[in-house]
Amino acid sequence: MATGFVLIKAAPTHEHEVYNKLSKIKEIIELHPLFGEYDIIAKIDAEDFEKLGQIIISKIRSIEGVIDTKTLTGLKF
Repeated sequence: MATGFVLIKAAPTHEHEVYNKLSKIKEIIELHPLFGEYDIIAKIDAEDFEKLGQIIISKIRSIEGVIDTKTLTGLKF
């Protein structure tokens, strides 16, 4: 299992639209709006890190209005 936290920057005035589209992605298990440099943070659970990368590229970065992402990967102790 791979867990990722994706910081998402949306184009100005597109934050709500991006949030609504992200909320329909089944692999996103948590979604929170933010103040500051990034507008949204999403927590993703995937089978492995390769699948995590595919979700970010094909399902998140492809959303119109997403202008930048930064991914932090989780680690289990």
